[in-house]
Amino acid sequence: MKILLLGSGGREHALAWKMLQSSKCEELFVGPGNAGTAKIATNVAVNPNDFEAVKATVLEKGIDMVVVGPEDPLVKGIVDFFKKDAQVSHIPVIGPSMKGAQLEGSKDFAKEFLFKHNIPTAAYATFTKDTVEEGKAFLETVKAPYVLKADGLAAGKGVVILEDINEAKAELENMLVDAKFGDASSKVVIEEFLSGIELSCFVLTDGKSYKLLPTAKDYKRIGEGDKGLNTGGMGAVSPVPFATEDFLKKVEERVVIPTVKGLQEDNLDFKGFVFIGLIKVGDDPFVIEYNVRMGDPETEVVMPRVKTDLVDLFEAVANETLDTMDIELDERTATTVMLVSGGYPEDYEKGKVITGIEDVKDSIVFHAGTALKNGEVVTNGGRVLAVTSYGNSYDEALKKSYQNIAKLNFDKIYYRSDIGFDL
Repeated sequence: MKILLLGSGGREHALAWKMLQSSKCEELFVGPGNAGTAKIATNVAVNPNDFEAVKATVLEKGIDMVVVGPEDPLVKGIVDFFKKDAQVSHIPVIGPSMKGAQLEGSKDFAKEFLFKHNIPTAAYATFTKDTVEEGKAFLETVKAPYVLKADGLAAGKGVVILEDINEAKAELENMLVDAKFGDASSKVVIEEFLSGIELSCFVLTDGKSYKLLPTAKDYKRIGEGDKGLNTGGMGAVSPVPFATEDFLKKVEERVVIPTVKGLQEDNLDFKGFVFIGLIKVGDDPFVIEYNVRMGDPETEVVMPRVKTDLVDLFEAVANETLDTMDIELDERTATTVMLVSGGYPEDYEKGKVITGIEDVKDSIVFHAGTALKNGEVVTNGGRVLAVTSYGNSYDEALKKSYQNIAKLNFDKIYYRSDIGFDL
């Protein structure tokens, strides 16, 4: 079959790499893709948020299935667009409906869903510009640190955690009244702070049944020791060493099963990935957030550990026959380290020539922010390359990644040398 994958990051390169291992994947198009996907598939210049352009590509290339990588098109309703258009309504799109995507598109919607279905999560309250004074009063009733979350999509940067009550009140005003995150912070969720260690749980669902994918842990902060500004993610490991069999059983019983049941009870059309951000408090899982697509850089460690044919799984999702499938996993550990442009997550330059990719041995280089220019691979984003390795332990896998990183270079290259430090 001919498949169109939407997106241009490391997640999409990893999904493309995995789908191309399937005998069913006759031809793969990636829109818009990057320099890495250009090497293994056919890039098409299409904006994933321009649904008419996506439809035109689907019809022109004779596409049989669309896989959506990033959250934006899902939250904006690409699944609904396809379902309502007679020319493309027969083509399966892997991802939730617009309403289902609100689990990621609105923190308030997600919190309501969690409380309604008795899924463990932090206590919260939601405020708007008109109730900013009530919000400040609410801050007085909770203990520091204070967690403020922009309701809408803010590219993973809409969460602020502050120790000082006055700073928290000023930030609430900044988010609501001064629209720090634009429309995304027209509503702000204030949440109880949970102290523990975070991890990610990935679920594939056809809306009725589900399959668990490997767990992962990512490293969000730009600086060593998890200090500094939040990023899209600086590295990841899978599986998570502290996620014991007992703990994962609790995750499945208390979080995954009620989530999938909740989707059905609330009539949320959902055929795709549920990425559950968890925190382990003592020995108990609590949900921090839902995402409605795979994580990045987590995909770069999860997909290499899935042995089952991914296209088979996607077909089962589309046909609602996922319960008939078994997922086979690679028992080895996979780790990835992200190489980023100097200055990221703030201002950075693009167009720097990348060298050494062909010298990498025993690791997989997934491209994120890269492009082809005059036959050379150049930087084209903040996060540039993810170097993924297998090992019998995360130490062994990370050692391989770092050995190969030493062969790679571009101007002002930066990476964290301490991925896995807290395991």
